Amino acid sequence: MRFEAGTEIAADAQRVWAVLIDVQRWPEWTASVSQVERGEPGPLTVGATARLTQPKLRPAVWRVTELTEGRDFTWVSEAPGVRTRAEHRLLPLPDGRTRVELAIAQSGPLAGPVGWLYGGLLRRYLRLEADGLKRRSELG
Repeated sequence: MRFEAGTEIAADAQRVWAVLIDVQRWPEWTASVSQVERGEPGPLTVGATARLTQPKLRPAVWRVTELTEGRDFTWVSEAPGVRTRAEHRLLPLPDGRTRVELAIAQSGPLAGPVGWLYGGLLRRYLRLEADGLKRRSELG
């Protein structure tokens, strides 16, 4: 199962990246995340972890598997029967704006039932994250 959301932001990619990569502050700008606890100090890098608490979902530990500075990062969370991959991608636009693309992909034997049960919530959370990132990044 795969869910996606995106938006265009009236801010350059550097500004949007600074907001996006500061995962501990996500609860300030998206209602889809109520608490973030980093597993390690310092910047988010490949291998880094964060425990996210989200309304209506069990807390989950996410591990960064891919990161291209200023452009994208992907992290993965494992639960019995389902592996969730969350992608965060920034695309600079010619006029100084930025397109953000967010996606959640689930795999494993329980991905179908989990997607069926939680698909609406996951779509809503992706939309909240995209819209919140837009608002926070455009504040300057």
